[in-house]
Amino acid sequence: MTGFGKEVVETPFRKVTVEIRTLNSKQLDLNLRTPQEFREKEAALRSLLSKQLQRGKIDFGMQTESTGSLSAPVINKELAKHYYNEMVLLAQTVGQTDFSGFLPVIVKMPDVLVQNQNETNPEEWQQIYDGILRAIQKVDLFRKEEGAILEKDLVARISTIGSLLQKVSPYEVERPAIVKERIRKRLEEWGSEAEIDNNRLEQEMIYYLEKFDITEEKVRLKKHLDYFMETLDSLQSPGKKLGFVTQEIGREINTLGSKANHAEIQKIVVLMKDELEKIKEQLFNIL
Repeated sequence: MTGFGKEVVETPFRKVTVEIRTLNSKQLDLNLRTPQEFREKEAALRSLLSKQLQRGKIDFGMQTESTGSLSAPVINKELAKHYYNEMVLLAQTVGQTDFSGFLPVIVKMPDVLVQNQNETNPEEWQQIYDGILRAIQKVDLFRKEEGAILEKDLVARISTIGSLLQKVSPYEVERPAIVKERIRKRLEEWGSEAEIDNNRLEQEMIYYLEKFDITEEKVRLKKHLDYFMETLDSLQSPGKKLGFVTQEIGREINTLGSKANHAEIQKIVVLMKDELEKIKEQLFNIL
């Protein structure tokens, strides 16, 4: 969700610089910095930015620079005249007759020079609004370029988990034998005098073999991986949905690890978890 867009708009009265920066965030965190003359537009700008950019920490800034004579400061003649008359009276009181140096002083008096505030007319605001839209488009382009890189990374990591899942199958053949051998050793420890119910023994072995069976976990994990890829290709913002799918993937991997009962499968599970954690980190960058 990181992005940057800048646009400069020049109107007959001012030059407006628009800058938009976005960073990763789970929610929409919008910060606006606008000049005084555009404060009334903030509600509309918030609505536009939230609709177009949707999520992330968004810093929006506008800077204006006055251009042309219509935007230049003007002299408040009535106030300047008032200051002049007061200064003449003061000069006469102290016996001064030379008033020629008053004007340079008067123009520096408070509120004599007034900045000409030009209200933004609809035509000028439309120019500025179009510039804001172009800045948003630049942010979107920046995001798409970053998103293409993230997509390749996510696809590669999901494919890695899928490949690791396929490596589990060869070790499944060994697992029943391991369970049987473990039970056999237990029986040998009891000694030859122990009375063994073969039917009961068979039932216990079937129970343990079913308990350690990971077929369902493998099937569900494969389906979750496929659904992750389908969601990634969605035209709508898939970020939150991918987060939910990732939780389900993690749940199946954890169950696979708890039922593995095999050192090599446990190693594969650790590698899967490592890839999944990296996927979770990347999902913070996706809308």
